[in-house]
Amino acid sequence: MFKILIGVVVATIAVIGVFLMIDPNIQGSATQSATEVVSSFTVAIEGEVYNPGNFTMDEGSTMADLIATAGGATVNADSRAYYESATITKGMTYYIASRYDSSDVCNNNEVSKVNINSDSVATLTSVSGITQTIANSIVSYRETNGEFSTLEDLMEVYGIGNATYRKIRGYVILHA
Repeated sequence: MFKILIGVVVATIAVIGVFLMIDPNIQGSATQSATEVVSSFTVAIEGEVYNPGNFTMDEGSTMADLIATAGGATVNADSRAYYESATITKGMTYYIASRYDSSDVCNNNEVSKVNINSDSVATLTSVSGITQTIANSIVSYRETNGEFSTLEDLMEVYGIGNATYRKIRGYVILHA
């Protein structure tokens, strides 16, 4: 998708250049607006990717694009904790959770996780850091706003700040 988008932008610029040579009376603003079609921004990714860090992405980029830019997900990445089709947002830091306990050298023990898009309040409270109040807020949020599309959407839930998010992000998933 990214290659196609770049190809379209390059082709558009080439066509405008040809038209400028054919008719030099064309205003330069046409060239200016063609280059403004794609705007970029910086996002960060951490967790189970080969090259965590800050990356410049184009508007409309997805989680799959960001993961690919970061060198791909590691074999320990939990694909249930992100949607590849989720659109990324300017200035955010995205986390790719681990599927297995990082203290387990053999990676035999999967981390027990809850599904924030479908589990009940009682199940959500089984995670250390998710109180009854926060679990009720998670359920209320998803009933009002629809399913969570990224783990970072949890920070929109009343009662979940940065510290709570960091504590629970490795123990939640978005889909089965």
